[in-house]
Amino acid sequence: MPTPNQRISEYLLDTRVGAGTFGEVWRARHHVWHDQLVAIKIPTDPQYVRNLQREGITIHGLVHPNVVRAIGFDPYADPPYLVMEYIPGKSLRGVLSDRKRLAWTDAVAVMRQVLSGLMYAHNSNVLHRDLKPENILIHERAFSDGFAAEGVVKVTDFGLGKVANQAVVGSILYSQSIDVGAGKEIAGTLDYMAPEQRSGGDIDGRADLYACGVILYELLTGERPAGTDVPSDLNKDVPKFLDEVFRHSYARLEKRYGSAGEFLAALTPPPTATAPPPLPRAAMNQQTAHAPMGGAANYRQQHSPICPQCRKPIEAGDQFCMHCGVQLVASVRRCAKCGAYPDASDRYCIFCGETLSAEAVV
Repeated sequence: MPTPNQRISEYLLDTRVGAGTFGEVWRARHHVWHDQLVAIKIPTDPQYVRNLQREGITIHGLVHPNVVRAIGFDPYADPPYLVMEYIPGKSLRGVLSDRKRLAWTDAVAVMRQVLSGLMYAHNSNVLHRDLKPENILIHERAFSDGFAAEGVVKVTDFGLGKVANQAVVGSILYSQSIDVGAGKEIAGTLDYMAPEQRSGGDIDGRADLYACGVILYELLTGERPAGTDVPSDLNKDVPKFLDEVFRHSYARLEKRYGSAGEFLAALTPPPTATAPPPLPRAAMNQQTAHAPMGGAANYRQQHSPICPQCRKPIEAGDQFCMHCGVQLVASVRRCAKCGAYPDASDRYCIFCGETLSAEAVV
């Protein structure tokens, strides 16, 4: 069994950060450069050394901001090991345990990065096969810079999915999650498996997209899909377009999104209808300033803009409708540093302090 201060290659084991039935993951420090941290995966059952070898071979060469990068690998050492970049933070399962569910904008931000990593992997002919919140790591920067900050969402455990496809119990949980017992591991993994994968048939990248649909639903509602419910049935804050995104991912193979890029594009809120955008906040304030004495509130109620799609009242200056999620302006103003959505009159981002320009649109 691995122990603290044990040397593995160039690194000294520091703290165990995750454990599964057949292996462990440790945080480790370089034996000379102590500020260089890595994560090291070590099988604790010799029977599962091949799983480690499979993962090391699978992720070799995958270099992407949303994929955990391999640094070193030796399946013949004693003990065998796989050295990977260390992600300070927690798994997406840990985030859900703390918050139950995310705001829909944060859920979309997480899924965008997951799908970006999958799109890169699929284009490199690599499938995940066992995608679930335990295998998605959230960098601690996400809790200060926002979930849309670049590179704060990382997909890991690419090489272990083949084992899950053949026998679910054979999957080694190397994520930063609690070992809850083999029975629950099997049930949890099956919830994210596409129907064609459960039946043992041939699969392609669309199996990973099915898992993404389940994860999206869980991020929006705090629960896994059941029956015919869509996310907005459980969470009224979810815009309707995300119900359609879920339907097209949690569907039969022939009706599912054909690629991660297609899924990614669908996460963009639909364009506004032909109605003009709402009045700028400054213009609204100027108009209400000249309203009759004591009648400003009534004036706002009678003249407040409405959403061109759902026809519900909105605030002047809103970029998205809070009711249906439709985009209300031709160009969305967004902080280039943290991805937040500042008001049109803001000169500085209230989340990260970044100086904003009038051209800060996406």
